[in-house]
Amino acid sequence: MSSLNFCAECNNLLYPEVDRTNHVLLYACRNCNYSEEARQSLVFRNDLMSVTKEQPGVIDNLMKDPTLARTQDLSCPDCGHSEAVVFQDQSKRILNRMILFYVCTRCNHLFRDPPQQAPTTGPGQVWNDRKKK
Repeated sequence: MSSLNFCAECNNLLYPEVDRTNHVLLYACRNCNYSEEARQSLVFRNDLMSVTKEQPGVIDNLMKDPTLARTQDLSCPDCGHSEAVVFQDQSKRILNRMILFYVCTRCNHLFRDPPQQAPTTGPGQVWNDRKKK
C-alpha cells in the first residue's frame, strides 16, 4: 500500500479519484487542479486475521509505570529476576478467559502465567504453578 501523497503545487493531501474516461486511478488535489496517475492500484487494504489470540499492547517502559501492579512471586524465564509488572490486555477480555501478562523489571521480557493449558484440580483445590524465588 502506498503512503500519503501530497500535491506538487500547493502541498495539500492528494485524494484517490477515478478517471472514468481513461479508466485509470488518479490522486487529485482538492485545493487546486493538480492530479497525478497512481503508481499502484491499491488504495486501501484491510487484512483480517483468521485466528486471533490475546496479545499485549505496547510494553515499552511498563516497568516505570507506578500505577501498575507488581509481583515478586515468580522469576523471569530469561534473566531469573524476581520482580515483574503485571497487567491484563483488555482487547478480547469478554471472549476469552483472563490472561495475565508479566514484564520483567530488569530485562523487559514479556511472559505469561499461568500457561495456556490450565491443569485440572479437585473441588476446593487452588491451582498455582508460579515459580518461587
